[in-house]
Amino acid sequence: MDETMDTQQFELDPLLADTTEVVGHFPLCLVLLSKDANYPWCLLVPKRAAVTELHHLSELDRLQYAKESGYLSEAMVALFAPDKMNIAALGNQVPQLHIHHVARFKDDAAWPNPIWGAVPATEYTAEDFDSRRSRLRSALACDFFTAADDINLS
Repeated sequence: MDETMDTQQFELDPLLADTTEVVGHFPLCLVLLSKDANYPWCLLVPKRAAVTELHHLSELDRLQYAKESGYLSEAMVALFAPDKMNIAALGNQVPQLHIHHVARFKDDAAWPNPIWGAVPATEYTAEDFDSRRSRLRSALACDFFTAADDINLS
């Protein structure tokens, strides 16, 4: 998919908007933090309208996605020291392309199985959520990453 031909405006899917908060954004992707405190869990959502699959992105966007995914994964490993990083794009409930980046630990509630449906979501306290988001923003702060305040999500 060539983003220059895309006449639609990027909008974040309502379910993603309800279950996550914006950390910031890369040149291509919005970086979201899941509200489920069971796992350190971020999502990358390419800021492209009507994209449902990774292969729908242009070749340049796919390369940019790979850079951003690697950068986010490295930051999460540095912050959380997980036993494994799980990176997945499912899209069965939310068709908008979004790629999960989940730091997994051998003692987490779902290990070694997938996280989906393993245990009910646990809410963060406001303080814990703000702390995690702030730590992620600091870990991602460089010329490659900018604050989310200057983007329009609708």
